[in-house]
Amino acid sequence: MRFMMLMIPKGYEIAEPGTMPDAKAVAGMMKYNESLQQAGVLLALDGLHPPSMGARVSFPGGKPKVTDGPFSEAKEVVGGYWMIQVKSKEEAIEWAKRCPGSETEVIEVRQVQEMSDFPPDVAEAAAGFADLQAQSGQSKGS
Repeated sequence: MRFMMLMIPKGYEIAEPGTMPDAKAVAGMMKYNESLQQAGVLLALDGLHPPSMGARVSFPGGKPKVTDGPFSEAKEVVGGYWMIQVKSKEEAIEWAKRCPGSETEVIEVRQVQEMSDFPPDVAEAAAGFADLQAQSGQSKGS
């Protein structure tokens, strides 16, 4: 089972462009990242620049509309993520609990949808998805 652990740092929604994490916090996080790697559960990880440097594309009336960050209505935003492969949701939660997060950070744990999760009509509509994943270098999951 693949799970995405999403880091949601409070206040990041209003962070200025170019805001960087504290070196001490990064050092602690690197130890955690290395433990995920050594356990063989880490598939991918990345940190994200603040939303003030991003954009959102919405589709009012079916037409694309671009809004540059920051996003005044945002209450929580993703600051980074880990993609892990473990045996259960409980194991994913245990890994999230080991993160050296601060009191201003939350980790949301979400299972990645696998083709076997979909009913036949949805799986048929998504035919070729595994090929797209393989071509992009992503794991096909379990």
